[in-house]
Amino acid sequence: MVDADQTFVIVGGGLAGAKAAETLRSEGFTGRVILICDERDRPYERPPLSKGYLLGKEERDSVFVHEPAWYAQNDVELHLGQTVDAIDRAAKTVRFGDDGTLVHYDKLLLATGAEPRRLDIPGTDLAGVHHLRRIAHAERLKGVLAALGRDNGHLVIAGAGWIGLEVAAAARQYGAEVTVVQTAPTPLYGVLGPELGNLFAELHREHGVRFHFGVRLTEIVGQDGMVLAARTDDGEEHPAHDVLAAIGAAPRTALAESAGLEIADRAHGGGIVVDERLRTSDPDIYAAGDVASYPLALFGTRLRVEHWANALNGGPAAARAMLGRDEVYDRMPYFFSDQYDLGMEYSGWAPPGSYDQVVIRGDAGKREFIAFWVKEGRVLAGMNVNVWDVTGPIQQLIRSGARVDTERLADPHVALDGLA
Repeated sequence: MVDADQTFVIVGGGLAGAKAAETLRSEGFTGRVILICDERDRPYERPPLSKGYLLGKEERDSVFVHEPAWYAQNDVELHLGQTVDAIDRAAKTVRFGDDGTLVHYDKLLLATGAEPRRLDIPGTDLAGVHHLRRIAHAERLKGVLAALGRDNGHLVIAGAGWIGLEVAAAARQYGAEVTVVQTAPTPLYGVLGPELGNLFAELHREHGVRFHFGVRLTEIVGQDGMVLAARTDDGEEHPAHDVLAAIGAAPRTALAESAGLEIADRAHGGGIVVDERLRTSDPDIYAAGDVASYPLALFGTRLRVEHWANALNGGPAAARAMLGRDEVYDRMPYFFSDQYDLGMEYSGWAPPGSYDQVVIRGDAGKREFIAFWVKEGRVLAGMNVNVWDVTGPIQQLIRSGARVDTERLADPHVALDGLA
């Protein structure tokens, strides 16, 4: 039973944490809400950091989840620039890392997110080596890209995932020279497989990006603290003035691990294990956003999803669960990307090896189409490229589990909502 004397603590000041705090208040919780953020900026959304804000199309203030006054107006205690270094589950307290202050909780939400994976090679201490996860990273990188474009400089990007490709697109629009180094045979191989990964390779090549597949960086060469080149394990040396490490993100589970909470294995993406109501192995502790590994019965697996929609929806779902609402979190993975004149949305889950064919509806040559990943006639995932307002029908088709006629699936004249 929730009452006004209870204290709910949220550790993590990203989108998931901020939306959880908002939901607690909108659902009528009148107790104490404490939101602890290790950054000095109030909670913000991350997609603009590699898209509109990085390109200079969006102002800095546009990325924040709430106006500055919102927290005081809604009686949310916002602690910026603070870390939590310990959870005492028996005493139900969290401890601030800077001064050891103990704060009691009745319910605790861990929305600690993820952090960029680091390159474990010589030269990563040079001034021109970058990561992109926080607003401070984006501010720095925006200046770097502008300077590279002005001076005809070279950027080497390690990794051809979404962050790597979006930064590559931004860098080319600033006028920088770009080389992308990727261990897999195509961009986005682990998400889209080779069929659609090649489409993104061609898109970027048309805009002047150079790819080097099947290799990894072995050293970043510098002089006087500055980057001069990047070497790969095939013996090649690529000119570089700056290097971006975009090799993925690791869930920030150290706090949960030290508290003895169950952690998912690497095969399931790591993260804090939660049930369908986002509860951890401790019934008074919940997890949401990038750090949570949740069961998705639709795909018969456990997933850790790092995308914006998961934080947007997972934070509120966790808040309602903390309030005792009987709500199952079964959101389908969804993400979007914008690169040059290509916009796309992806729904579902179809890693390489899980499907037996890719069905294209529309004109892939013009990059106006929908791709479906299909196994034994059932749609596992769908990606619409420069085709809009179809996410609902695509997700309905995936959830239905219905066997479809792939010829009808490929026919743009057959309504999607009639296929399920």
